[in-house]
Amino acid sequence: MGIRVAVAGASGYAGGELLRLIAGHPEFDLVAATAHAHAGAPVAAVHPHLAALDITFAATGPDVLSAADLVFLALPHGQSAAVAGQVSAGVKVVDLGADFRLRDAGAWQRYYGGAHAGTWTYGLPELPGARQAIAASTRVANTGCYAATITLALAPLIAAGAVEPDDVVVVAASGTSGAGRSATTRLLATEVMGDLTPYKVGTHQHVPEIKQATGARSLSMTPVLAPMPRGILATVTARPTGDANPRDVLAQAYADEPFVSLLPDGSWPRTAATAGSNACHLQATTDADAGRVIVVSALDNLGKGAAGQAVQCANLMLGLPETAGLGAYGVAP
Repeated sequence: MGIRVAVAGASGYAGGELLRLIAGHPEFDLVAATAHAHAGAPVAAVHPHLAALDITFAATGPDVLSAADLVFLALPHGQSAAVAGQVSAGVKVVDLGADFRLRDAGAWQRYYGGAHAGTWTYGLPELPGARQAIAASTRVANTGCYAATITLALAPLIAAGAVEPDDVVVVAASGTSGAGRSATTRLLATEVMGDLTPYKVGTHQHVPEIKQATGARSLSMTPVLAPMPRGILATVTARPTGDANPRDVLAQAYADEPFVSLLPDGSWPRTAATAGSNACHLQATTDADAGRVIVVSALDNLGKGAAGQAVQCANLMLGLPETAGLGAYGVAP
């Protein structure tokens, strides 16, 4: 018998990716996959790519989840806190939602609304000191997908004093799975295909999380919905503080990281290259005209931006090799 894990909210896209990763993990045994509307249905009826996974969705409840050693919460924002409160104290929890990411209760209320549930250890292992904090924690708040993409590009530059934290501009495109599985008109294939659509311009909920994780003090973000199922490509720009080479800063920060790759000079990140992986690809340069530092970052929003990151954190919490059950290589074509 391996380490018993359960997934709450397993019928969504991130939940399905968690089930796929758990099924291939050398130490994990899936003991429960819970859902609301799909309770009682076979997992394969909702996730046909998991046809060999012989398990039925259960209703979410404390008895089901507390029978596990570790629980992943893949629930909509604002729903994790109530479920987490029902899980036994001895069970480790990784929350893929936003409920416990922010330290500032005021920022939570402005961007999400409702009462702030509290703050858990932030689940981005590549940040300085984060691995030790995650390994020592029983409750971890997984990063947001945009936040992971942008933080990995920006945090080392601000920490090294290579760019100004007061003037950061981001334009980032995300695949449709980032919007969840609920049926809405704007996510219909007819609406999405052949189109790029900005949304939540200047008000995206990941902005305070990115500022908290990177040390940025002013961040303008324009998210764009792209006609692809998964992936994020972010272009992050900031004013340099001196003549430090941004590639050198990133190379030093990520020299020993298994899932973050600084691409060779002249090669640029592509979303397809990270699909199905827990990898983040980076490239940096300085704008020849404006003089601003530019970092382009790509990852799979369901991988390093959600489920893969959650498994990476769980591995640390459980004392397992950080890379267990995870791949740094994408699927092509």
